[in-house]
Amino acid sequence: MSETQPTVVVVEDEPDLADLYAAWLEDEYDVHPAYGGEDALELVDELDDVDVVLLDRRMPDISGDEVLTAMEDREMDARVAMVTAVEPDFDIVAMGFDDYLVKPVAREALEGTVSKLLLRDEYAVGVRDLFSLASKKALLEAEKSAAELDESEEYAELSAQIESHRSRLDETLDQLSEQSDLSELYRDLDIDDSASGDDD
Repeated sequence: MSETQPTVVVVEDEPDLADLYAAWLEDEYDVHPAYGGEDALELVDELDDVDVVLLDRRMPDISGDEVLTAMEDREMDARVAMVTAVEPDFDIVAMGFDDYLVKPVAREALEGTVSKLLLRDEYAVGVRDLFSLASKKALLEAEKSAAELDESEEYAELSAQIESHRSRLDETLDQLSEQSDLSELYRDLDIDDSASGDDD
């Protein structure tokens, strides 16, 4: 994600609606409306980094499904939420989006979706970084003696970084839990209810 405000692209062929969505989000994000599929692809090519794309499916020039495929071909590292009047059907199984909102969409739902997608991305990056640090720690512990590890400032710093990453990941997961019902995630991952700490 960008170092300043996260970048959000709103793709909607009805300009008034695109501008409304942009107005809802512009206080928190760097928002760029695109009034159709072609405009969207030109815009994402121009921007250095895109964090979230809100994408309509039914557009006259290029459909949202085609835009989504084109973004995948570009290997864009952005979270995508479909925001559309098209009711979801079984074809969504093969589509590479992260969330799906059916119009009409309330401001709170749109803002919450963008926030949730950014948190998911933050969590994914944090997990990747934590595994990288943990691998280095495990390698050092396999190759060095306990005395050498105790004397190493680098090892102490590495251990501190791991604890810091774990703490931030816990905070991010708590935020995600507040915004989402994670019971569906546990079910899909085949995690028993007891894993979430419930005794019932």
